[in-house]
Amino acid sequence: MMQFTQRARTIALRTAKHAALAGVLLVSAVTAMAQTDSPIGTWQTIDDHTGQPKALVQISQDSSGSLSGKVIKGLNANDQPDRRCTECTDARKDQLILGMTIVSDMKKDGEGWDHGQILDPENGKVYKCKMHLEDGGNKLVVRGYIGVSLLGRSQTWIRQQ
Repeated sequence: MMQFTQRARTIALRTAKHAALAGVLLVSAVTAMAQTDSPIGTWQTIDDHTGQPKALVQISQDSSGSLSGKVIKGLNANDQPDRRCTECTDARKDQLILGMTIVSDMKKDGEGWDHGQILDPENGKVYKCKMHLEDGGNKLVVRGYIGVSLLGRSQTWIRQQ
């Protein structure tokens, strides 16, 4: 009887470990899937003129489901951490670029996100914005435009792990 109880306990422990492992794997799979079908996360921006990495932007979602993005790190060796948006004409005028929200009010629209705005801290201008994922969720194509999206430019941001 003692051997049976010990064996039952061992089997129960193994079963619990396997169930726990299966749970961890399931959560990991769901998290990975969520990362590939949503722009939520950290993105490396690329300078249009030099083709070099420029900054890291953290995109997050608020309680209403809208996405916003803020600069969390400058990657250009020439950028000073105390650099300010001297060209901005709104409430961000002379504010630090590091920590600044540059993407706001993005809403899910079909396969992409639209109806938001993006600030170019280099010139202080605010543009309408739309974005969509490519390459299995590893690239984010961000388009800033005036009026209609044909009149604008796109950047491809790279997801950071």
